[in-house]
Amino acid sequence: MIVAGIGCRSGINTDALLSLVQRVSAGHSLARLAAPAFRKGESAISALAKILKVELVWISAQDMAERQVECETHSAIAFEKTGFSSVAEACALAGAGPKSCLLVTRQSNRDVTCALAISSDTTGIENG
Repeated sequence: MIVAGIGCRSGINTDALLSLVQRVSAGHSLARLAAPAFRKGESAISALAKILKVELVWISAQDMAERQVECETHSAIAFEKTGFSSVAEACALAGAGPKSCLLVTRQSNRDVTCALAISSDTTGIENG
């Protein structure tokens, strides 16, 4: 299972999210979108999941914190704003399950970040 983790600024629009997620996930079949629970009020995130026809999961601060050590990219700005130095990667990893790994590290496009993670039970199938 491949999961797209996203991070974004408040007030983000669906087009900005969609543009980056489509670019990052090109060639991959997404099963799930994972976003930080502190962005639950952002309607663009729910709209994105509907457009992509994938499950949306909200990642708790605790789950994000537990996956920070596995993140490959870090942002001082994200840490200042959210308390997490890697939002998209942590969301992707947490959304893909406990033994997941990054498939695509954080990519950014202005106000949006996206990373892909793959769950361990399909790693062999996807990499093949």
